[in-house]
Amino acid sequence: MLLTVTGPKLITMKDIAREFGVSVATVSRALSDNSRISKDRREAIQAYAREHNFYPNIIGAQLRYSRVRPTRIIGVIVPQLVHYYFSSILSGIEEEAFARGYQMVVAQSNERYEREEKICQQFYKNKVCGVIVSQAKDTLMYEHFRKLMDNDIPLVFYDRICTGVETSRVVVDDYMGAYNAVTHLLQTGCRRVAFYSSPISLEISKNRYNGYKDALLHHGIPVNDSLVRFCDNRSDAEVITPELLERPDRPDAFFAVNDDTAIGILYTAKRMGFHIPDDISICGFTNGERAIACDPMLTTVEQRGKRVGEEAANILIGQVEGLIPIGKVERRVVRTKLVIRGTTR
Repeated sequence: MLLTVTGPKLITMKDIAREFGVSVATVSRALSDNSRISKDRREAIQAYAREHNFYPNIIGAQLRYSRVRPTRIIGVIVPQLVHYYFSSILSGIEEEAFARGYQMVVAQSNERYEREEKICQQFYKNKVCGVIVSQAKDTLMYEHFRKLMDNDIPLVFYDRICTGVETSRVVVDDYMGAYNAVTHLLQTGCRRVAFYSSPISLEISKNRYNGYKDALLHHGIPVNDSLVRFCDNRSDAEVITPELLERPDRPDAFFAVNDDTAIGILYTAKRMGFHIPDDISICGFTNGERAIACDPMLTTVEQRGKRVGEEAANILIGQVEGLIPIGKVERRVVRTKLVIRGTTR
């Protein structure tokens, strides 16, 4: 089982078992001071555990060796709490969890790998029954996720999934959402469509870029790499957009990875004297509350975040309660819908 240590490395019951050449069950019994294990071996294993600051996961042991119910606390990691999409996912998780007798503890990685890793350690130490997570932008190492899984902690990804770990996940159909959005722009007469993307290391970025690219190619328009920028927030959009709009071959449309970025484009284009959508069409991706608070209201892809959260909680609770085998990988896709408003023709 996973232990929390003061340094960056975590050890597990498997590590202790390997050190002593015994089974994980023997280690578990020794740590619980079971008299079935000889006194000398118990003391040796307990001393080794103390030396390495081992915190046994009592809940995991209960799940495997008894009928005792685990804690009903779900750990949830969000990249940033400020985004409407993540708050709507939290709403879905909370409603499904509450209906089934569970509560949730929420932590924000703030888009940092190191913080995400520490949150996983704390969730384990505080004996959550499972973890639902959307990974941080800069997460490229996944050992903290594997440690949870190695110790029978159910793990479910949403939105930003981790391709380096084979576990359950809930996503929206990012590819088709992007494809339909760009197709709409092209069908309304646009021909130079810019794309503002989140980091390409994220699976959602790859899927949305592929949807953007394929929509262009299917309409006989080659992909212009100079119209693709890595920008996924409003402030950066306000910095980057003027350079594109001052080009002689300026874009006549923008497709943005989220609504905040799209609103940054909208604000900048209007400030520069362009008329929306006559001069420039703009489409976002989220359909949050800000999409109807801007002028004109934003055309965007509805992500149905609440439904994503409900599905993620449903999988996790099913695994905790044994309704879904903990080793079974569930892959669920929530369909998107294009919502056409005033920023497109």
